[in-house]
Amino acid sequence: MQQNSATEKNILVLQGGGALGAYQAGAYEALMGSGHEPSWIAGISIGAINAAIIAGNQPEQRVAKLKIFWDKLSSGLQGFSMIPGDHGRSFFNEMSSLTATMFGIPGFYSPRMVSPLFSWPGTAGATSFYDTAPLRETLLELVDFKLINEGPIRLSIGVVNVRSGNFRYFDTTTDTITVDHIMASGALPPGFPPVLIEGEYYWDGGLVSNTPLHHVLDQNDQGYALCIYQIDLFPATGALPRTIIEAVEREKEIRFSSRTRMNTAAAIAEHNLHQAAMNLLKKLPQNLQNDPDAKILRDATKESGVTIMHLIKRSTNVDTQSKDYEFSRLSIGEHWAEGHKDVVKSLSAKAWKARKIPAEGMITFDFGVVHKDEAR
Repeated sequence: MQQNSATEKNILVLQGGGALGAYQAGAYEALMGSGHEPSWIAGISIGAINAAIIAGNQPEQRVAKLKIFWDKLSSGLQGFSMIPGDHGRSFFNEMSSLTATMFGIPGFYSPRMVSPLFSWPGTAGATSFYDTAPLRETLLELVDFKLINEGPIRLSIGVVNVRSGNFRYFDTTTDTITVDHIMASGALPPGFPPVLIEGEYYWDGGLVSNTPLHHVLDQNDQGYALCIYQIDLFPATGALPRTIIEAVEREKEIRFSSRTRMNTAAAIAEHNLHQAAMNLLKKLPQNLQNDPDAKILRDATKESGVTIMHLIKRSTNVDTQSKDYEFSRLSIGEHWAEGHKDVVKSLSAKAWKARKIPAEGMITFDFGVVHKDEAR
């Protein structure tokens, strides 16, 4: 079966997760290598950064630019664990994250010399612990923003308005995306300062929703079936914590994955409800087909079929609570390889190869395997 026909649009949905975002880069490399190039990417936080690098480069340069980005971020610690076993590796990861906390990440952020407590109120230094000027330079080096706004890939970026607390998307179909929009989507407080865009300050969109799936479904182009590759960086399921560090890790996984699960479940329920309404409208007698209420309902429920491949960055035995800000070259390489492997495995699954493009409704696939034994 041809899995990417002219009537089906490929869409990439990328959530936030810091250092774990290397998994998304590896997944994209495998998708591109298999001919599943997206025509639309929606991202939040590190997902927005990966999305900008992809959309802001020509196809033959995208993977190379992603590698440059992740190599730069992981250049601060290129060593390896000298203590054998999972405990030794976990200790190495914790030391790596401590290094990132104390000294920053090359090409991403650097610690402020003066504590926010002693900075002048209202300045960026008074509202954040780190300076993200290095990220701005990195993005301007690696991303062609003219191509983002005029190129073939639609880009949607999720942010939160600091004053109102309202979530919103900047989208290349309605907005001109600049480096500020990408910076804002990754501005997670209190580590990073808010970013000013058109008179308003914005923070990381993950504060409200860590997945852009709902936005994609709300903006569904009529006449096209959607094939959505949703790449999540936190698993919903996990082991019962045995230590305080494991408890913090598990809390973080639940906090971010629950939002993804909630939004996914709500989107599926809403999509199915729309489809049921359409089916009911078809059963109305002819004299009610042009009823004003029927017209309103018909206009609100025009949807095509949706297929979702759910790819989840599973936890491993060496992960710790700091896995989202642990940028060692060793871990970044592992995340990238895992994302690539999971996509290859999913695209090779019999159920995926046998799938049919749905004319209506929504179907989901998740071929992942939980790597961490829940019983430890």
